[in-house]
Amino acid sequence: MKRILVYCEGPTEESFVKNVLDPYFWSMDVSVSPKGASGVSKYSVIKKELTRHCKHDSTTMITTMLDYYGLPNDTPGISTAKGSIYDKVEHIEYAVKKDLGELANLIFNLSLHEFEGLLFSRVSAFDIVADKKQIEALEKVHNDFETPEHINNSYNTAPSRRIKEIVPSYQKIVDGTQIAQSIGIDEISAKCNHFKRWLEKLIAWAKDYK
Repeated sequence: MKRILVYCEGPTEESFVKNVLDPYFWSMDVSVSPKGASGVSKYSVIKKELTRHCKHDSTTMITTMLDYYGLPNDTPGISTAKGSIYDKVEHIEYAVKKDLGELANLIFNLSLHEFEGLLFSRVSAFDIVADKKQIEALEKVHNDFETPEHINNSYNTAPSRRIKEIVPSYQKIVDGTQIAQSIGIDEISAKCNHFKRWLEKLIAWAKDYK
């Protein structure tokens, strides 16, 4: 069986990979496993760990779910990124991959702006934790932005903080995973272009791998 290892920002992303992304790839004979990051506050740590994972097993595809929001300031490309949010994040991803030496089994990926942004792909899925008034408030946030991935890059306005403000009972790991399961990978990718491009890269690798 082909293997993808996802180097994750934290336990919420690990749960998403294990319970949502992995089952999506079963029909392609691909196993997708999460790997918690030792620390993402320093780029040097990210670089060291990704290099180690890639060289440990060249037959496994290594990829990442790291937040664009809160990315270490010394990350390659971050100070020179310009244009749209998609232009910026792709510029940084390319710069990091180049800095790591073009490792053949690495797809470096950033989440815009963090995992919880994906959950705005279908706000009604919050009905497992939110009442009608809260869902309406979440819908208003969704409608204020071009896409779920445009919600939004600061300490006070990041998607997870917006959700927690509106739905105080929201539990990131359990609820976030269940909401993502309810929405489904296909609908998330239809609403979130950068996530879609990441998914397409992983699928292409799975199909080409021999």
